[in-house]
Amino acid sequence: MKTIIYIARYSQPFREYLGEYNANEIEQIRNEKNPLSVVGEEKACLMSEIPELKNINVLYSSHYVRAMATAKYIAEANKIKLNVDERFGERKFGVNSMSELPKDFYELQFNNWDYKINNGESLNEVALRMQGALEELLNKYKGQNIMVVSHGTALTAMLKKWCEIIYNKETEKAEIYFNNKLIFDGNWKVPELFKLEFEEDKLIKIENKRLK
Repeated sequence: MKTIIYIARYSQPFREYLGEYNANEIEQIRNEKNPLSVVGEEKACLMSEIPELKNINVLYSSHYVRAMATAKYIAEANKIKLNVDERFGERKFGVNSMSELPKDFYELQFNNWDYKINNGESLNEVALRMQGALEELLNKYKGQNIMVVSHGTALTAMLKKWCEIIYNKETEKAEIYFNNKLIFDGNWKVPELFKLEFEEDKLIKIENKRLK
C-alpha cells in the first residue's frame, strides 16, 4: 500500500521589517512566535493552490506560529483540520540570544550530530523525535495523502533515516542524497516542498517540488 507524505518548510517569516523587540523572552519563545510576512502569507496561499495539494487527507504542523500560519491555507483548501504536534518543531538552540551561538554552530552540528549547547538539542535528538512522529502518521494513516509543515533543519534531520546528509563546507549547506542521487542542495526556500512516497514503511521515492 502506497502512502504519500508531503513535507514543507514554512513560508517567508516576518523579519525584514521587524524593529526593536523589547520583551523579556528567551530566544526559543521569540522563535516560536515569529509570524509570516505579508509576502509569506501570499506564498503560503499560492502553495495551497497546487493541484496535488488539494487532495490532502491529513494535515500536521509544528507548534511554531509561522508553520501553523503556512498550514492553515492547506487546511482550508482541503476542508480538513490542522493538527499540531510539537515534535515537528525546529531544533532548539539552547541559548537566550542568537548572539550566544558560535559562528560555526551550523557546521559543528552537521559534523557532529551529538553536538549541542546547554539545554538545546543535538541533531540526533531532533531526528529521533521527528522520525517518531512521522512513523506514527505512517502507521495511523496508511494509504492516505499526508502533509507536514515543519522547519528546514528539523526536516533535514528527519530525512537522515533514509538519506545521506553531507555538509558542504564550500557552500556551508547540508546537502541531501537519496539512493546516491542529490535531491536537495541545501538552499532552503520559503516555502520549500518535498513529496515522499512510501510502500508500506519503505521510502521508495523523494521529489523536491521546488516552487517558483
